[in-house]
Amino acid sequence: MAGGVSDRIDYVFKVVLIGDSAVGKSQILARFARNEFALDSKATIGVEFQTRTLVIQHKSVKAQIWDTAGQERYRAVTSAYYRGAVGAMLVYDITRSQSFDHIPRWLEELRSHADRNIVIMLVGNKTDLKDQRAVTTEHALEFAQKENLFFLETSALEATNVETAFQTVLAEIFNIVNKKNLTSEPQNSNGTSTLPGKKIIMPGPAQEIPKNKACCMSS
Repeated sequence: MAGGVSDRIDYVFKVVLIGDSAVGKSQILARFARNEFALDSKATIGVEFQTRTLVIQHKSVKAQIWDTAGQERYRAVTSAYYRGAVGAMLVYDITRSQSFDHIPRWLEELRSHADRNIVIMLVGNKTDLKDQRAVTTEHALEFAQKENLFFLETSALEATNVETAFQTVLAEIFNIVNKKNLTSEPQNSNGTSTLPGKKIIMPGPAQEIPKNKACCMSS
């Protein structure tokens, strides 16, 4: 049955993982793509990507997830790395406040290189180390709301929320792509589009957003 899904691909979505080194980007990717976790994971050298095909609203979607090292010396890969990306996971380690402090810089870089409608999720990884927590959920959520980002905390080790995080981003991309297709048709009498610069939350069958974790527009 899985083979039948991969026979016809309706969409290919490129999603990039960014954040400091050692926050768990490669582990998150391995958990989503292969449902694996390696305790002796080494630093990623250069760039690698993996794919996984899934079904969203009866369409076959191939997720192409790119992973690169967070060290400064690899920052030269950025322009090619971000090119064509429609989704991004902005990852920090909840036990290392410095990795969260660097998030605004990563976000600025992402927004300067990527499409303005890119779907971005802030991911606080390593919730299995909650007794070593240095970044509160409330602080991260406040930042996500201010920057209009999705937000979830994950544990690649325990497989907590990794699937939900990717499913949320991919389903949101899917909704935006279909919304774009709709706006090209003469159905909207006022001709306005809600796409530019706004995050659209339209939960679908593959999308699960905890109410207190999703981005929201507060007046």
